Amino acid sequence: MDTWSGAEEPEPSPSSLCPICKGAGFVYADVPVGHPDFGKALPCRCTREESNRERQNRLQRYSNLGSLTRFTFDDLLPEGRSGDPVSQEQFKRAYEAAKAFAKDPKGWLVLAGYSGCGKTHLAAAIANERISHGYPAFYITTPDLLHHLRSTFNPDSEIAYGEFFDQVRNTPLLILDDLGVQAGTPWAKEKLDQLLNHRFNNELPTVIVTITPIEQLEDRIRTRLTDPDLCRAYVVKEKQVSSEYSWGPEFELQKTMTFDNFDRKRVNLLPEQQENLAEAFRLAFDFAKSSEGWLVFMGVTGCGKTHLAAAIVNYRYQSNQPALFVVVTEFLDHLRSTFSPDSKVSYDQLFEKVKTAPLLVLDDFGEQTTTPWAREKLYQVINYRYNARLATVITTRYSLEEILEQIEVSISSRLVDPKISTPFNIIAPDYRGDLRPSQRKISRGGKKGRWR
Repeated sequence: MDTWSGAEEPEPSPSSLCPICKGAGFVYADVPVGHPDFGKALPCRCTREESNRERQNRLQRYSNLGSLTRFTFDDLLPEGRSGDPVSQEQFKRAYEAAKAFAKDPKGWLVLAGYSGCGKTHLAAAIANERISHGYPAFYITTPDLLHHLRSTFNPDSEIAYGEFFDQVRNTPLLILDDLGVQAGTPWAKEKLDQLLNHRFNNELPTVIVTITPIEQLEDRIRTRLTDPDLCRAYVVKEKQVSSEYSWGPEFELQKTMTFDNFDRKRVNLLPEQQENLAEAFRLAFDFAKSSEGWLVFMGVTGCGKTHLAAAIVNYRYQSNQPALFVVVTEFLDHLRSTFSPDSKVSYDQLFEKVKTAPLLVLDDFGEQTTTPWAREKLYQVINYRYNARLATVITTRYSLEEILEQIEVSISSRLVDPKISTPFNIIAPDYRGDLRPSQRKISRGGKKGRWR
């Protein structure tokens, strides 16, 4: 691994005679007597070009970028490649900060985000931009740094521990990638602390790239990365929705239900039914964009209420926002199954997940058995979310009057409370009445295979 001395590179001798300088490496300027350059030997253009090429090669070798030399700002879209507006804005801010840092590296630039979001590309582009202007930069991942430090204790090592560590600590510009994925041994923590502490105290230009959210890093590292006087931190892109909030294998049909393929202009509907369905679509779409309060869709089986509820969830997932879709009867069955010794999830885990989900869809509400245990569990979920004002979508085949008459008052009063809830009755009939007999046969799958 090359080291950086900070001195200018010596000009190499030409490998062949130049037709201008004839191999001397310099020429005399063709200027009149009295000109400041008259009689001075000036470097020949061929010598200057060769020197610049050699200097670039030396900077590339020193940089340790390897295949990352291909990553530049030219092949980056300023807003990134995500279709999500929030992610585009995040990437744009990080992109602009990286370009500014490459032009004038001062302090620390911290880039955070999940794997594959483009943060390493931005960091490498900074290094390549500096190198293209003749300035040194050194790139290394945190695991590789610790590995190289350990390898210097080997008798066959080509570089001493102190020499290598000093090179990294004092390099003019350090790009430290993958911070947070290293092994958390006491020795590794000590070396990282020494490195970061030295560069922090001396305010040496540094780019830190981390896949671990900054707030989850160790205290000593986090306090340095969040120092307002030295550091500027940017989230390149938030982590995608975790598997905790995503479609399970039992919801293959719901995964396909989006606003784009919802037919709100069914040809066989009466005008008032079409208007009603269009209004339901608008309510669902507005709720997906700004999920606040409760939305209760009422209507017969097949009217489209489940499609709209699933479309809200899919919209949230596409925007990298959490949401959870549960069928009420199946939720209660799953809760009961957690009491089995063979259950892979505890009762508390499942119940808390549903109760506290940032956005929850309760599909087929009212279809559950009316046992005291079922009513108690549903009341606990409803009451918690009501008091916490957590966004909730409920679908039910009960009408507003039936909700008030047949569902326990402690639950029904919350479902229709105008301060938090928007009940909407979809008057469109079962969509399967619009289908030909052969299509109806296909649509009559199990309960999970129906549009509701």
